[in-house]
Amino acid sequence: QLVESGGGLVQAGGSLRLSCTASGFTFEDYAVGWFRQAPGKERERVSCVGADGRMTYSADSVKGRFTISRDAANNTAYLQMNALKPEDTAVYVCAALFLCGATNGLWGQGTQVTVSS
Repeated sequence: QLVESGGGLVQAGGSLRLSCTASGFTFEDYAVGWFRQAPGKERERVSCVGADGRMTYSADSVKGRFTISRDAANNTAYLQMNALKPEDTAVYVCAALFLCGATNGLWGQGTQVTVSS
């Protein structure tokens, strides 16, 4: 399973670090993607890191502000979010994917991020 943590309420311009911790499978064999969905909007792919640890995707809306990383030793992936904006408010979900760009895999339940103006 995948469990996200680190969400919360933060003021615009602030930072949060989301964690995605895996158990029960070989996490290092999978790419890890972060997605978000705001009320009334479609799910958006935020960032993805390949099984080899190289970042392969970052949405234009978060480039230069969000950084994805993974720690194989701890079966955990992270999304460091800086310079947060109110439009970043969403439920953030991580997924262990067969490939970045795919959506089939194992998904977490999500963590709420709320950015106040």
